[in-house]
Amino acid sequence: MDCQAILFDLDGVLYEGDRPVPGAAEAVAAIRARGLPHLFLTNTTSRPRSTLVEKLAGMGIAVTEKDLLTPPVAARAWLTAHACQAVALFVPEATRAEFQGLPLSDGKRADAVVLGDLGEGWDFQTLNRAFRLLMENPDCTLLALGLTRYWRAEDGLRLDVGPFVKALEYATGRSAVVLGKPAAPFFETALKLLEAAPEETVMVGDDIRGDIEAAQKLGLKGVLVRTGKFRPADLESGVEPGAVIDSVADLPRLCSD
Repeated sequence: MDCQAILFDLDGVLYEGDRPVPGAAEAVAAIRARGLPHLFLTNTTSRPRSTLVEKLAGMGIAVTEKDLLTPPVAARAWLTAHACQAVALFVPEATRAEFQGLPLSDGKRADAVVLGDLGEGWDFQTLNRAFRLLMENPDCTLLALGLTRYWRAEDGLRLDVGPFVKALEYATGRSAVVLGKPAAPFFETALKLLEAAPEETVMVGDDIRGDIEAAQKLGLKGVLVRTGKFRPADLESGVEPGAVIDSVADLPRLCSD
């Protein structure tokens, strides 16, 4: 497969929970040795980039914050560009660091509601508070840090932010601005940062919809790994990856074929 630029998903591709995928560090090192432009994409909104840098370093993969494209980074740029003056954050406490300096809502009115993966922090009161802020101001924007449906944690599959975004869309009758996978602007931002054309870029992911299908719709090549959230039924979903490999450890060989 012709690989001129590579986008790596993180969770499920380079690691599963807190365990590195065997051979992941060596695969990234091989890609770097070939001088291929690459970027790490993740819909993770439960931790800031600095934490991800430390986590990857502990697995033998050295990156900087600039090597990571996350939804909070894209969301901050959007909020700044639209001069939002009252931002309501529904994100984990650690992720708030990515929004430092922005004007925050007083809890009574907002012109932007930002939804991230709160995990077990979601309850009726929290979701209803976001709903009320949206209903209070018809011009309030619902900003979603991705639409991922679920992910695989140490204890099994867990709901991600997508289902909660959809609940608020249904309740309020308005559409969210999505700043994460599988939204096209997220991939377009990655391509712009790499200065790469879609047809020469490979997206490596474990999500048949959020990674592979979304990337292919923009003309990128999709490589599905059999780790993370992968299930055999994904191969019968109607989405045909450009390639399917057992793990990211097989990527260097694929890119040399």
